[in-house]
Order: sequence, then C-alpha cells, then structure tokens
Amino acid sequence: MLEKVTAKLDEIVAELKNESVRALFSQVGGGKMLRPRLMLKISQNERIYELAAIVELIHIASLLHDDVIDASMLRRQKPTVNATDGDKTAVMLGDILYSKAFSKLVSFPSEIAYKISNAVTLLSLGELEDVEMSKELNTDEDKYVEMLYKKTGSLIEAAAVAAAILDGIDHNGIEIYAKNMGVAFQIIDDILDITADEKSLGKTPFSDFKEGKTTIAYMHLYKNGDDATRSFLDGIYKKELSAAEIERLGFEFKKHGSIEYSLKAAKKITEEGIAALYASDIDEGLKNSLAEIAKNQLNRLF
Repeated sequence: MLEKVTAKLDEIVAELKNESVRALFSQVGGGKMLRPRLMLKISQNERIYELAAIVELIHIASLLHDDVIDASMLRRQKPTVNATDGDKTAVMLGDILYSKAFSKLVSFPSEIAYKISNAVTLLSLGELEDVEMSKELNTDEDKYVEMLYKKTGSLIEAAAVAAAILDGIDHNGIEIYAKNMGVAFQIIDDILDITADEKSLGKTPFSDFKEGKTTIAYMHLYKNGDDATRSFLDGIYKKELSAAEIERLGFEFKKHGSIEYSLKAAKKITEEGIAALYASDIDEGLKNSLAEIAKNQLNRLF
C-alpha cells in the first residue's frame, strides 16, 4: 500500500520536469511515513494515495527547511541536502515541493484543501516559535507542548482528518487522537535524542540542547535540580558536550527521574488521544487499528 504512495510521490515530482529536482529529491530518502500510514488506515477512497503523497511531500519540504534552520548535517543516517548542496538549494527545493503540493491539493474538496493548507501555516508558526524559544533556556512546558502541536501535531492531525473527510467518516475523535499522537511523537523523539545511540537515531545524540531546544526532560531537570544542577545546565546550553558532561547529564537525568517524567507525559497524551478515538462513532475495527499505531509509537522507547 505504501508503495503506491511512493509511486505517486515520484509521479508528482516527475511532473516538474526538472532533473536537478528529481536527483535532489531522491537524495532526501524515505522516512517512517507516519502520515500516509494513518491515512491509508482511515480511508479506502481511490484518491487516498494521491492525497497521502501530497501530505508526505509537504512533510518532506518542511524537513528540508528544518534542516537548514537547525544546521543539521545528518537525517536518518544520510547527509542532508543543505550539507551536500548548501542552504540555498535546500530552501529552494523545499519551496518547490511546497508549491507543487499545493497545486495538486486544489483538486480535492475545499474542506480537505483548507485543513491541510492551514496545517502548513500552523507548522510554519511552530517553526518560528521553536526558533524564538531557542534564544534562551525555556522552562515553560505548556508553551513548549503548544509549539510541538503546531510544528508536528498539526500536519498529522490534518492528514488523518483529511482522510476521514475523503471517506465521509466522523472525524471528531480522529482529530483529537491524531493531534495528541503528533505531540507524543515529538516528545518521544526528544527522549530518543537523549537515550538512543547515533546509529539508531540517525543523527548525533544530545543535539537538541546544543541547538537551543529545551525539551521536557531538560525542563524537568532544571526545575527539580539544585543550584549546582541548574548552573551545570546553564553552562552546557547551546554547547558541544564533552564525554564528561554527557556522563554527568546522564547521571542527573537518572537521579531526578527526568526521562521517566517525559515518558509519562508522552503516555498520558497518547492515552487521552486513544480515549477520544474510542468515544467516537467510527468503526470498532478502525478504532483498534489506529490505537495500535499510537501504542507502537510508544514502543520505540523500549
């Protein structure tokens, strides 16, 4: 099923009739394809493959811009486009993919087109808020979670709702479920930045704090640590960590239960989303199938 989405993606990019774009796009590589997976679970409509490809194209465009903003050299263990071809090329490629996706999106019902295009607005606002928050060590967890919704959750939410609209399915429960899953997805990625090795992570561990991203584990540690702990965090903020600093950071996280706190946050948000799903009027089989996707996401941490 996902092969059909991939084929549609290649078909859409081929319509641009530009070999440079095709070559650069092939360099980006495939990811988890979470959004298409969700969409294919929800909809049986013949146009779902095209719609899923459009959403994935938007997601890829956002990643190209994100890599430039974060100066990321690796994504999924592969060099980023900005690393191999420069920031200008990466930004332009992202712009081309965005605009092509929107040109394809207008052929769908206006409710679907609005939902997805509005998510891109929210995504962009989330990116800006992320940059603003990275100017200093942030300890406002609510503000951070709201940014995660905009930056990650909004497009996952829009993808699921658009698929439901395409099939005429009630989307109220699906909307809450997908929104929460998107936020939990990013919190889990934040935890993995601390706990996973470079091979499984596909990038350098502990890169978030170096880039100025004060994720939930760091917030919890900052609030619950003593003056020496807070002074230590202030001292390593936005800096390359030494082996000794990584060892101390791991000790502090374990001592104060900060990783466990983040995991509980991801579980709580996921469970609230699943509860909204089961309270909806959609088919029981679909409820179980979607709930399984959310639970499997949490299993990435184990």
